[in-house]
Amino acid sequence: MKKRLICIACFIITMLSCCYSQLKTNTMIQISTSYGNITVKLYDETPLHRDNFIKLVKQGFYNDLLFHRVIKDFMIQGGDPQSKNAPAGKQLGAGDVGYTIPAEFAYPKYYHKKGALAAARQGDQVNPKKASSGCQFYIVEGKTYNDKEIEQLENRMLNTAKQTRFYQLANEHSDEIKNLRIKKDSVGIEKLQNQLISQLESEFANKSYKMPEQMKNDYKTIGGTPFLDNEYTVFGEIVEGMEVIDKIAAVEKNALDRPKQDIKMTVKILE
Repeated sequence: MKKRLICIACFIITMLSCCYSQLKTNTMIQISTSYGNITVKLYDETPLHRDNFIKLVKQGFYNDLLFHRVIKDFMIQGGDPQSKNAPAGKQLGAGDVGYTIPAEFAYPKYYHKKGALAAARQGDQVNPKKASSGCQFYIVEGKTYNDKEIEQLENRMLNTAKQTRFYQLANEHSDEIKNLRIKKDSVGIEKLQNQLISQLESEFANKSYKMPEQMKNDYKTIGGTPFLDNEYTVFGEIVEGMEVIDKIAAVEKNALDRPKQDIKMTVKILE
């Protein structure tokens, strides 16, 4: 009986281990280029982006596509299906797969440090929810920041939060604003505006924004693009081949930031 219970316990532990491994996949992807190989870990905390990327890789979607946009000290971008066999000099970047992916901001755990894998997207004017492209991605090269620049970034993040909250408040009073405009009641509009500003200032009176120490240290040492945090979804990071990003970012390019010599990619899952 005791031996049987031990066997059952071992079976349960094995099953739980299998379930845990399925939940925490830490899928590794290899992006191969003529400049070398890049190994990328996909985050489990961004499952929609992770699963979509894995699906496309398994389909061979990315094979022979180009890194069509490279900007030194910023990023390298690829994944446009129109880049496959694209004529030299053709403007690229508008291709897609016909769908978008809802934003999955895992900030501040994951952010735009050097080597971050993130999803490209259309601008806020046509994409206020910051939904990601279904296929295009970029890898951050970025630059390093000093203490003063970090402080400026923190202030900018606070101001962005204030602006977002103001738009939320305005949306909550959209019917009232609409009626005031219909009545051409400029006094009423100004009164409501001052009321919302007063509420905003009250909510943020004792608030400040400070980067976590690890994030601050990363931006000061290895660098990145912190102004993109909470704007674009970060869904993975380079674990090997960081030097390849620097090589690609430094190539000669045209006025549209497309490399003059095509840089093709082959992407596979590492088992």
